Amino acid sequence: MLPECRIADDPYTIPKYDITVDDMDDCIEELRGFHEQFHDCFLRSEPRENLFYYMVGQLSPLERKSIEPMALNIENAKVRAMQYFISDVRWDEKQILSKYCSMVKADMGEPDGVLIFDESGIVKKGKESAGVARQYCGNIGKVENCQVGVYVGYASRHGYCLLGSRLFVPEIWFSDEYAERRKRCRFPTDLEFKTKPQLAAELLREIAESGEIPFRYVVADTIYGNSPEFRKAVESISNVTYLVAMPYDTQCWLRRPLTVKKQYQYGGELKTKRVLETTEKAPIRFDTFAKSLNDFFWYRRKVSVDQRSDRI
Repeated sequence: MLPECRIADDPYTIPKYDITVDDMDDCIEELRGFHEQFHDCFLRSEPRENLFYYMVGQLSPLERKSIEPMALNIENAKVRAMQYFISDVRWDEKQILSKYCSMVKADMGEPDGVLIFDESGIVKKGKESAGVARQYCGNIGKVENCQVGVYVGYASRHGYCLLGSRLFVPEIWFSDEYAERRKRCRFPTDLEFKTKPQLAAELLREIAESGEIPFRYVVADTIYGNSPEFRKAVESISNVTYLVAMPYDTQCWLRRPLTVKKQYQYGGELKTKRVLETTEKAPIRFDTFAKSLNDFFWYRRKVSVDQRSDRI
């Protein structure tokens, strides 16, 4: 039976995970097989082992998944060794991501795949974590002390997964007041402030330039849809369609308006800008245009549901 938000001839089926207790017997071996794919991304056996312990810890039912509680609950794991692995050990991140993308492409890659951009926040109690600050946290729906990351996911008719992320570092972190914190968090000296849409545009360009992930569509919410820089990054990629949310009071024309060049003096220099022809009609708001459409052209589609709070 299809849920009400789907139609019978919809070509995209909802992936079903019919997992039973018996399926879990070989779960650890499946995880070892996945871990083995990244064997040559580490120079020594110790970091390889600690990566496996870290993966086990992240999949565990522990409420707090910081290093110490994970290490104490995993056989043969050691707190200091895992902490050193996370904070100091170097690995070939580029190779890891390349291998991961190859696995994604093999398992669920399709020419009409979808890239999904969004941010997510993690509530923090202290002030020492990289990029932590009082900012909007989508997970709890309010401003709170938290870290925020920009993420890109991938979806096709075969499944969905995360592809990459960037830590959003608030502008205040680049002030002189935060110089010591930046040093303790080992921020690169050339790191500059970037907005969330700028970080998303970086991720998009990296995925497109690598050519490892096939996709045709890009979707994002208002933060990215309202950014000319993000939209320009999408439009620079050929044969890609993007669907982004924009504020309801955004003004638009139903056809490209006529414009003329106008010269003016500014700071002693002659500059040029484009202005509307005097005969052109004023733009209209998105919500005004939407209300003018006949009901025949509308249909309701439920995108996702949070079962805990029945929020769309």
